Amino acid sequence: MTPATVAGREWRRFTPAERFARFTVYFTIVAAIVLSVRTVEVIPEFIADAPEQIADLFRRMWPPDFAYYPLEIHPALLDSMHIATVGTVLGIAMALPLGFLAARNVTPFAWINWIARLVLIAARSVNTLVFALFFVAVFGPGPLAGTLAIAFHSIGFLGRLFSEALEVSSAGPVEALGAAGAPWPSIVVYGYWPQVAPAFWALALFRWDINVRESIVLGLVGAGGIGMVLDNALNLFQWTRVAMVLVAILAVVVVAEVIVTYIRNRII
Repeated sequence: MTPATVAGREWRRFTPAERFARFTVYFTIVAAIVLSVRTVEVIPEFIADAPEQIADLFRRMWPPDFAYYPLEIHPALLDSMHIATVGTVLGIAMALPLGFLAARNVTPFAWINWIARLVLIAARSVNTLVFALFFVAVFGPGPLAGTLAIAFHSIGFLGRLFSEALEVSSAGPVEALGAAGAPWPSIVVYGYWPQVAPAFWALALFRWDINVRESIVLGLVGAGGIGMVLDNALNLFQWTRVAMVLVAILAVVVVAEVIVTYIRNRII
């Protein structure tokens, strides 16, 4: 190749095939956004009127009805915390065995791995509100339905991430215990668990933090907790009580975040 040919060549970052692929991706994203905007039927008049409506709503909500807190809000908040805590514990109890069964290095049977992974995928694919609607229909309105909804939805999240933590664990301690003739429960307790314990506690705390927020929403479909109080206040147009509920929810979320951060820093 002569120097003149080299000097005449033009450097390009992407090949023609890569440029075409990038254009296809960008075009698909823009087309999807345009189609979505047209499908949801955005009404410009409502958007233009939104600031005035929001300002009017805030005027109706001020000041919050603090006298309403000890009567209805505080007991409902405790119910939401209990729903989140018990639901997380039940979810952990069901997710741990599924996580062991889904981990390929722990359970060397492909068909068992696939069944466990299918259960975890099914639990993740169903939204917590859908679980709540189902359990409300079965057990009736109340905290039990919310607790079970939290528990069953937590299985997929905790089990999947726990199985991934098991799969990346070191095989050295496990092989050493197996060579020494240790039974399988001892291999799990002394070989796998010390390696995945930090990840497990981090996942459990993070899931509890998420469940605290989700337990608040579940009351809107009759699954107990502060959401039922919020739904009643909204239906009766008691805006000062709505404001008090929102303030209490914000305080609970902030406190839960502080608690989770503190425990993670002390344990992990």
